[in-house]
Amino acid sequence: MELQTVWFALIAVLWIGYFVLEGFDFGVGMLLKIVGKTEAERRAIITTLGPLWDGNEVWVLVAGGATFAAFPEWYATLFSGFYLPLLLILVALIIRGVAFEYRSKHADLAWRARWDWAIGIGSFVPALLWGVAFANIVRGVPLEQNAQGNIEYVGGFFNLLNPYALLGGLVTMTLFLTHGAIFLTLKMSGDIRDRAHALATKIGLVAAVLAVAFLVWTQLAYSEKSWTWITIVAAAVCWLAGLAMNFKRREGWAFIFSALTLALAVVTLFGVLYPNVMPNIDRALVGLDIHNASSTQYTLKIMTIVAAVFTPIVLAYQAWTYWIFRKRMSAEQIPTPEAGTLGELTKSQ
Repeated sequence: MELQTVWFALIAVLWIGYFVLEGFDFGVGMLLKIVGKTEAERRAIITTLGPLWDGNEVWVLVAGGATFAAFPEWYATLFSGFYLPLLLILVALIIRGVAFEYRSKHADLAWRARWDWAIGIGSFVPALLWGVAFANIVRGVPLEQNAQGNIEYVGGFFNLLNPYALLGGLVTMTLFLTHGAIFLTLKMSGDIRDRAHALATKIGLVAAVLAVAFLVWTQLAYSEKSWTWITIVAAAVCWLAGLAMNFKRREGWAFIFSALTLALAVVTLFGVLYPNVMPNIDRALVGLDIHNASSTQYTLKIMTIVAAVFTPIVLAYQAWTYWIFRKRMSAEQIPTPEAGTLGELTKSQ
């Protein structure tokens, strides 16, 4: 197998890790004010993410870095053409990260309410826009070859807001919401667990309809491969199995099937895309593929050696983190939810 194909597959694996791990992270953030009715409940919910959320974001950083090193033309065209949506995602992630760190520093209801909204919006924006971005990549975008021979994006921002891409955004948002709700049923106890269980079933059914419509549209309109039907069917079966396990209160299995669905969805999109990395919307014109977008063979060889050494270390550390913080949480385990670094809770506000 040529190294360009190897790195295309490795980048797909990195996005699988990001969507599976950061996906429940986004879902929990969007559900924070819906599932958490009291300050103690919201503190407990955030505590489940405390040791995990920043580690989950490493996956997208590595995916971006790997794309830059392995396929620099893809990276340059993607980040110049999708500049505004990617900037919005970055700003949302920054605000969300600050909110996690700052909300409990001050014992003030208004202060915490503002940061709760920041967590919710900071989770919603990436959950929606990642789907929009990936749908546009699969669909193809307007590309032209300039005088220097470089391929560049020539569409505008509103060109990205087409019906197929917007459906993709709704799919990732609802899948992440369900994935986050299932994570809460797995990690929480008491009323929070019951509310999350009910929401997972309701949102999951909506997500199922949207996801099937999106993946079938993808297969019929943009795929030239018959084997991607297998991953689409497998994703649908896993999602229904996850909802069934959630209904039976088998939270562990529900989370596994939910994760498998997200993984299979990413495999489907990358399978449809291969060997392209950013096709031209006009398939008769030149686009970017794994060959004309890649780095040199020497660069790819060095990257492969480095990845072989450090990837197992990173995976082992993250697996250890999840194992250490595997126990359930409840609102009763937060002894002084009102306490803050700067003073006591101000009920007048």
